Amino acid sequence: MRALDEAKFGPARTLDLRAGRPGVAEALRRVEPWLRERQMAKAGDVLVITGRGHGSPGGVGAIRQHVEVLLKRLQRAGVVASTRQHAAGAFAVELAPITALFKISPRTRHPTPKPPTDPAGLAALDADTRRSLRLLAEYSLTHLGVPATGKFVEDEMLRQFSVLAAAMAPEETDREDRLRFMIAASMAAFEDDS
Repeated sequence: MRALDEAKFGPARTLDLRAGRPGVAEALRRVEPWLRERQMAKAGDVLVITGRGHGSPGGVGAIRQHVEVLLKRLQRAGVVASTRQHAAGAFAVELAPITALFKISPRTRHPTPKPPTDPAGLAALDADTRRSLRLLAEYSLTHLGVPATGKFVEDEMLRQFSVLAAAMAPEETDREDRLRFMIAASMAAFEDDS
């Protein structure tokens, strides 16, 4: 089965949580940023290998159970479109389009992160990054049918920044370059969705 997985998904689209035998907390810490990064890279379907849990108490995989719950939460958050059991110890995950991150679902118990209350937080960004973020906010508002003016644009810039910043891995070295890449990918997704 491993050879078929490697042929179908490849190493760039496979997260093997068995490697290094992490505990539940460490495994969960790895899954969400990896899925968010793969979503921004438009990686398509990905594979998350949890293992079956044979070494777990009662033979029930704790990592598998927790990852399944996380995948459901990420589906409500617009990161995951769908999941299915690929094998007894793996999930095939269809990543949602980037634009799904910006759609607010009234059913979610985990709403989109609230934007920073201090708009001066964007002042630290490079002027080109702020311009790109403003353009993304205007794209988003237009897509939602909301007037892209004044306070609406400022609020949407903060919301977009909050969503994109949440998708960055904590170990990112050049966060502003990564933010610009994610803004460009998000704008392209809105153009593709039109």
